[in-house]
This record gives sequence, C-alpha cells and structure tokens, in this order.
Amino acid sequence: MTKVKPMYRSPTSSTSGALLAVVVANTALAFGPLFVRMADTGPVAAAFWRMALAVPVLAVAAVTMRRQTGGGEPRGRIWLFVALAGIAFAADLGTWHLGIIHTTMANATLLGNSATFLFPLWGFLVARAWPTRMQGVALLLAALGAGLLMGRSYQLDPRHLTGDLLCVLAGVLYAGYFILMADVRRALAPWPALALSSLAALLPLIGFAMLLGERIVPQQWTPLIALALVCQILGQGCMIYALGRLPPLVIGLALLIQPAVAATIGWVHFGEALAAPDFVGIAMIAAALVLVRDTRRNATEAPPANPVPEETR
Repeated sequence: MTKVKPMYRSPTSSTSGALLAVVVANTALAFGPLFVRMADTGPVAAAFWRMALAVPVLAVAAVTMRRQTGGGEPRGRIWLFVALAGIAFAADLGTWHLGIIHTTMANATLLGNSATFLFPLWGFLVARAWPTRMQGVALLLAALGAGLLMGRSYQLDPRHLTGDLLCVLAGVLYAGYFILMADVRRALAPWPALALSSLAALLPLIGFAMLLGERIVPQQWTPLIALALVCQILGQGCMIYALGRLPPLVIGLALLIQPAVAATIGWVHFGEALAAPDFVGIAMIAAALVLVRDTRRNATEAPPANPVPEETR
C-alpha cells in the first residue's frame, strides 16, 4: 500500500529549506519588472515567452522527478485546478506586465504584491481562526515596513492611474493563483505542478498578446531568456516548493521581500539612492518574517486534503 502524508508537514518538521526557498523566490521575482522593461516585445508577449521558454526545462524536471519517484498522474479535479491556476497566472502576468509599462517601477512592485495580505487572509478564513497576537504584530510590522519602504517612491499621478489599477488587479489574481496552487500542491510535487500550470498559461497569454496587436517575436532574446530562467524557473520554482511547506501567512509576508529587492535594484541600476526610512522599512519586514518563521506559531495551515504519496515528494 502506498504510504501517504499531508502536504503541510507536521509542526516538528524543519522548515529551513522552505524558508530559504521563499527568500530565493522573491529575490529572483523582483527582477521581473527590469527584464520586462528591457524586452523589445510587447509586455504580454514578454509574459508568454517567460512561460514558453521555461516550459521545456520544467517539463524535463517534472519527467525526471516522476521517473525517480514513480509518482502517479493527476486525477479528478486536480486537472481543473491546474487549468484554472494557469489561467489565473496568465491573467496576473498579463495585467502586471501591462501595468509595469504604464506606471513607475515602484508602483508596480508595491501594488502588484497586494497578495501579501490577501493570501494570509484566505489562510485565516480556511483555518477559521483569528491571527494570534504574534501574527498580528508581524502583520503590523510588515505593513509599516512596506509603507516606509515604498512611501517615498510611490507617485500618485493621474497619468499612472491605469497602470496602478492594472497592478492592483494583478495582485488580486496572484492571490487567486496561490490559492489554486495550494490545492494542486496537495496532489502534485513542485516541478510537475509548475510545469502543468505554466503550460496552461501559454494559450491565454499568446491570445491576449495577439488581440492587443503586440510585437510577438523579439530581436533581442537575452531579457526574455533571463525572465524565463530567473523569474519562472528559479523564482516560481522555489515559490511553488515553499507553497507546499509553509502556511499562507509566511508566504504572504515573504512577498514583501520583492519591494525591498526592487528598491536595491533601483539603487544599483538606476541610481535611486536609499534613505534611512528605506533601511528601517527593510528591517521591519525582516523582523516580521522572523516572527512568523516557525510554522508551530501559525494557525494558518490549510487542512490536509488529497495527501501526496511519499515517493512523489
């Protein structure tokens, strides 16, 4: 008989690897706006190539994992959840990439990560529990830190309204993607889950890009290859791995690593010097992550469902 275990590990399990993965994921994903700006295709077309160039690598990784572990095929509603996750991610990337072009880098990074608080809220609703005092302090620290970090650079400008709204919508869609993929990860290991959801996003993205009349084929492939390798394979790969091992509160707060890294990229690449409030904000975000680093302190773990075969982990 196949030995099974739930997606979320027991409180006694180590989460060090998952915490490292979520830090690496958000650090890599923070480079996304830079690569999109550098691409010579349309913004939605850039999202398509991010997926298209990554899918072969993800497929090889998924097949290799299946051969090594002997994992089974997805069954039942998992196919539906994978398809919906791919569509949600395609909509997220399409709207966010459009927003990046029509607003500032700072606005796009801040508003596009509004899932920071939406995904933990879903976790509390599923758990039917209020945040503990420690979790409340962590959420407050994270909110204040994000406000300090982005407060100086956020620009309320009517010219950016369309881009800002697109980035807010992208943040909501990103939270929906996380919710769907959390269910998928109860049945699939990380690489197969990411490979299938990425494949499901291809058709919506190329269709949307063509409807917008964007330039599809690039002359310079370097930014798109970097987008695929750094953001989709490394960033989303680590994110989906962590999604199967950390509760929504930790995943959500970790998204605030992206604005911190984006501010550093702006400092190095664009000469946007950081001031004292920026460093204080980064410190507050780090403190919030420390407060929620141990899953034993969180009541936000999704109830186990569709346990994953031991050999597929």
